[in-house]
Amino acid sequence: MARAEKVAAVAELTERFQSSSGAVLTEYRGLSVAQLGELRRSLGEHATFSVVKNTLTKIAANDAGVAGELTEMLTGPSAIAFVDGDVVEAAKGLRDFSRANPFLVIKGGVLDGKVMTPDEIVRLADLESREVLLAKLAGAMKASMAGAAATFAALPTQMARLLAALQEKQGGADAAADGPAEDGSAADGAAADGAAEAAEDDATAQAQDAGGAQEG
Repeated sequence: MARAEKVAAVAELTERFQSSSGAVLTEYRGLSVAQLGELRRSLGEHATFSVVKNTLTKIAANDAGVAGELTEMLTGPSAIAFVDGDVVEAAKGLRDFSRANPFLVIKGGVLDGKVMTPDEIVRLADLESREVLLAKLAGAMKASMAGAAATFAALPTQMARLLAALQEKQGGADAAADGPAEDGSAADGAAADGAAEAAEDDATAQAQDAGGAQEG
């Protein structure tokens, strides 16, 4: 490889390390061209799987600031899966393919600038994908909105019941207030009737006394 080609290859790898969501380093010794094609297809459209030269990759990783332990993993035939989308989905694809094809060995990787071990990548693959998490989130939000809608729908009925209860309570208070007033009016009427009868009796008695005096 000419020097210019090496410089271009390092620049491309450096850019991929910096722009990708994650990168998984593998060893592909023993895999056929057909198997490598199958692996690329299994990773989906948001990940690429490229055979790399260890020396150039070490330089690119150092330039991208992700060297560390990653450079120690660059031994033997190496290939890197650069992920532009969901890292979990790509990790699942690599894990499942390596189980079916033991020649593919996951050696480690980089996620958000942090070097990851093979065990950490496998645990990452055990997580739910972004699509599944979004679907669950959407379901939870839908259920929450449905509950809120049911609550708002019940408010008019609840308010009507509250208003009816308040009106019933107010009507009872008014009836209690009217009762004593009516009793008082009846008492006043009875007293007036008694006074009138007494005055009439007095007038009758006086008339009788006057008649007796004339006769005498």
